[in-house]
Amino acid sequence: MIADDPDAPVGTWTHWVLFNLPAHTTALPEGVTKVDEPPSGGRQGRNDFRKTGYGGPCPPPARPHRYFFKLYALDKMLNLKPGADGGTRDRTRQYHLSRRGLAPACSRCATRWRRF
Repeated sequence: MIADDPDAPVGTWTHWVLFNLPAHTTALPEGVTKVDEPPSGGRQGRNDFRKTGYGGPCPPPARPHRYFFKLYALDKMLNLKPGADGGTRDRTRQYHLSRRGLAPACSRCATRWRRF
């Protein structure tokens, strides 16, 4: 899962990277711990705050920002260590998909936040 903000002043900003969730996962608990391998399963990568775990929204005042939570279903686990950065994760995922001629099964949820 990738949570990002495409409206960030510096370009798309990644707020959360979570991968290798068990196939039986149907929900995530509130407040997933900010550790490499949370008890709820999977592994977390490094976000653009240079930290592990979810970094919440904090857009500049005025214009609202969009936040996308994208969940990709792959047919195998990614061979990445916890703490992998976004570039490493994206290259591995794209290689895995293109090598097999697959399109990602993706579910996307979007929300908007505005700070006054």
